[in-house]
Amino acid sequence: MTTTRRNFLGLALLGLSASTVGCSTAAGAGQETKTLRYQGSVGDVTLPELAADLGHLGDLKLEWVGNTISGPQDIQSAATGQVDFGGAFNGAVVKLRAAGAPIRSVIGYYGSDEQAYSGFYVLDDSPIRTARDLIGKKVGMNTLGAHHEAMLGIYLKRNGLSQDEIKKVEATVVPPVNTEQSVRQKQIEVGVLGGILRDKALEKGGVRKLFSDYDLLGAFTAGTYVFTEKFLRDNPNTVRTFVSGVAKAIEWSRTTPREQVIARKVEIVGKRGRNEDSGALKFWKSTGVAEKGGKILDKELQVWVDWLTDRGELKSQVKLADLYTNEYNELAK
Repeated sequence: MTTTRRNFLGLALLGLSASTVGCSTAAGAGQETKTLRYQGSVGDVTLPELAADLGHLGDLKLEWVGNTISGPQDIQSAATGQVDFGGAFNGAVVKLRAAGAPIRSVIGYYGSDEQAYSGFYVLDDSPIRTARDLIGKKVGMNTLGAHHEAMLGIYLKRNGLSQDEIKKVEATVVPPVNTEQSVRQKQIEVGVLGGILRDKALEKGGVRKLFSDYDLLGAFTAGTYVFTEKFLRDNPNTVRTFVSGVAKAIEWSRTTPREQVIARKVEIVGKRGRNEDSGALKFWKSTGVAEKGGKILDKELQVWVDWLTDRGELKSQVKLADLYTNEYNELAK
């Protein structure tokens, strides 16, 4: 599910430098690679996998090398040449680039909208009604320093809490599958729920939404796929085919009846033979990608630059122009 791709894990970035990362799989000088190594997601179908199944990747082949549940790990693997592309929460992309890894985002692949969002939930009878009520309370989320903690910080700041007051709101790690139970048993006062876990909790009742990322920022693309600068230089046509194919898959998902999208995804999981449960796919509603074809906007990265700067986590300045490009995306023109 997309929530697993928002993991930030504090981004201990191993001191990656331009001199040690960015290996490409180009077969030789002037010859572009036609096989892209990547990591998948258990029980889910990534947009590149969907694009390949729809026939939008032309003569490109995807080579699955395993699964990941961490966006930062995925893009770090791309930076070090273990895979050819990876995807993560845009804050992770900003921080990895600032740490010296020569990566660049090329297309958005998940986000938040009216159907695909992460909400901060409390019990129906909870006294928590406002941001100030969160002082001294525990807020459970999948990991720290990531999408959900960023949303919490933005919510608190917008509602007038000082930095000292914000520090008194205790963000704590709770596995997503345990979040609802932790809220109901009052082990935490607030829990972040998204996707199938949110829908199941709401169906059961007894919880209410305090706010969501969609409430805060509206529809926005939250994560992007990246390649290394070297891979982009060595394989421009391959990247263009890949990015434009993924863009077409995004639009196919947006314009095709939901039941057909789910059926196609279930079929893909079944025939790839990875011994997975595709049951969660029936809850799929939207990619959440905001712009046509996954086009990337300045503001979708600037919000994380600002957040990381406020937290003192950016050790060097990053330019938006260095973070992403839409030049390989035919649907972004």
